[in-house]
Amino acid sequence: MTREKGAAGTKQMPDVASNSMVDHIHSTLDWVGMSEIHLPARVSDTLAGERPVSTSIQAYVNLANPDAKGIHMSRLFLMLEETFGDHSVSAGSIEQLLRNFLETHEGLSTRGFVQLDFEYSMRRPALKSSYSGWKSYPVSIKGTLCEEGMRIEMYVEVPYSSTCPCSAALSRQLIQEQFRKDFKEGKVDAEAVFEWLGTEEGIVATPHSQRSVAQVRVLLDHTEGDAFPITALIDSIEGALKTPVQTAVKRVDEQEFALLNGQNLMFCEDAARRLKQAIDPQPCYKDFWLRVNHLESLHAHNAVAIVTKEVDGGYLPIP
Repeated sequence: MTREKGAAGTKQMPDVASNSMVDHIHSTLDWVGMSEIHLPARVSDTLAGERPVSTSIQAYVNLANPDAKGIHMSRLFLMLEETFGDHSVSAGSIEQLLRNFLETHEGLSTRGFVQLDFEYSMRRPALKSSYSGWKSYPVSIKGTLCEEGMRIEMYVEVPYSSTCPCSAALSRQLIQEQFRKDFKEGKVDAEAVFEWLGTEEGIVATPHSQRSVAQVRVLLDHTEGDAFPITALIDSIEGALKTPVQTAVKRVDEQEFALLNGQNLMFCEDAARRLKQAIDPQPCYKDFWLRVNHLESLHAHNAVAIVTKEVDGGYLPIP
């Protein structure tokens, strides 16, 4: 029994978790804790500074003592509120949080884990006009403290457009055939061709393109800094692919978007290689796993490519 003071004075309250008379199966558990904890927080970005976010959090410790009934879940919750109420989400605050998890579970736990999921909003300019608009990117930050030390990971999702090289080649062939049919007399007038190229009868086919998603997970070198390279990683992904989806646009922006798609035809394999080439040389990423998903407009299924950094003991190349 435990004693708590209330309006009616001190009273005894049952403590089932620590009552040795309650029988249970004696074994260890990998993780015990809570998920779907919704808290406001501020996240530290290397380029954007502190930004407010609304997080959904998972928090766990292992149960390494087989004789213990369970953990102190309320302590995890209170430490989350205290840590991210007073401090921004950074490598340092996450490490301190996990150390507090283990200190308050001494004799029970040897590992701690926390994951924060949130939408990260960034204002993005249009391609040509003066317009701009907000884009929202799913982001996850994950911290693990165990016998091997501290591990900080970050995950982002970035949407982009992909135009099929095969479809583009087939469309060009049809346009060539239509050109030969319409100008079979042999004498070609430049002005007539110019007018013909602007008609639906001339451009009889267009390649198919689709909205696509790049999912990128990186292992951070958290000893190099406290803030997270959220904006920097998103910029690297969009810069490598060159066809990020747009927000507010005018016709001049839509035309530029069409030009970028035409200049950056890519299969999912091409997109994955572009991202690998962009992320691999950056020393702040000790490891990476990336998956590109082309949400096909021709097929009912998606085209997918996956690649990792291929470091010893690193991310496995699994879907």
